[in-house]
Amino acid sequence: MSNERGVFVTLEGGEGAGKSTQIAALARLATNAGVEVVTCREPGGTPLGERLRAALFATAEGETAPAPAAELLVFTAARAQLVAEVIRPALDRGALVICDRFADSTVAYQHHGRGLDASMVDAANRAATQGLVPDLTLLLDLSPEQGFQRGERGLDYLEREDVEFHRRVRRGFLELAAAEPERWLVLDATRPEMQITHAAWERVRVLLAR
Repeated sequence: MSNERGVFVTLEGGEGAGKSTQIAALARLATNAGVEVVTCREPGGTPLGERLRAALFATAEGETAPAPAAELLVFTAARAQLVAEVIRPALDRGALVICDRFADSTVAYQHHGRGLDASMVDAANRAATQGLVPDLTLLLDLSPEQGFQRGERGLDYLEREDVEFHRRVRRGFLELAAAEPERWLVLDATRPEMQITHAAWERVRVLLAR
């Protein structure tokens, strides 16, 4: 558990897993329960973060993609600003913060997916988060093939990566979840949306009641 007064929940998963849908549903339930809710996304969530996101994802098809180390540093720079400007202040005042991706995505994509050294990724994450760890991480697990069937491919350079890259990312998420079962809840993203929301909300409610 985090030592903050609020509750910090993150959602992770591959392309097309339905994170945005579940974040909106959880935010509605928490708001209806009288809880202050702050939602955010990575990279982004602040003026600086959104500019970094735009620069990163402006890479057009056929252009040279960001070097893995550059990609790592852009993502973690945006995260550092998000933690300082949005997440910590919200937690300090007792809010529920629900974030679309956090440091675990960097491990899954940049370490497992790109093959960057684990110690490099860990150092960048620690600098960005300043030790902040989610109270709960919801993994919407879905195969890359199923994820691609749900939406259009080619919207950004990460989505244009081959299937094997996304398989490595998925394996990375599952390894992280297996290593910290007390923090992670793995949800089958092929289940009906309402069933996923119910299972996720049950865990969030427990945290809010503490």
